[in-house]
This record gives sequence, C-alpha cells and structure tokens, in this order.
Amino acid sequence: MQECPNKLLEQVQDTIRLKDYSYKIEKSYIDWIRRYIFFDDKRHSKDMESAEIEAFLTHLAVKENVTASTQNPS
Repeated sequence: MQECPNKLLEQVQDTIRLKDYSYKIEKSYIDWIRRYIFFDDKRHSKDMESAEIEAFLTHLAVKENVTASTQNPS
C-alpha cells in the first residue's frame, strides 16, 4: 500500500522545522495558513484566483485590523 502524502499544514510544519525556525514562527505561520483556509471555506488554492487572495487581505485589514506590514511576505 502506498503511503499518503502529508497534509498541507504538516508539510509546512516539516519545512519550518527543517529550516530551524523558532516555535513561535512555526505557530504563527500555521495560524495564518489555517485562517486563510477557513476564510475561503476550505477550497483548494488551485481553484482560487487573485480576487480571493485580495478579499482575504482586505478582510484582515478591515475586519481584523491587521497592518499592511504583517501581510508583506518579503
């Protein structure tokens, strides 16, 4: 029997640990990803377009008062 690939959050967690990021960073990344997944009703990212991403970022800025610097990936 073929082994199932890890779920997305497990893959992210494994990658973060390989890069030796802090536990706090790991939890933060996992939380942001989880929030995004649930914001779009668990739809797969391959089925989404930039409008959904923009809607999530707008939601963060307007409804949750998240600053733009927090949303900057660089």
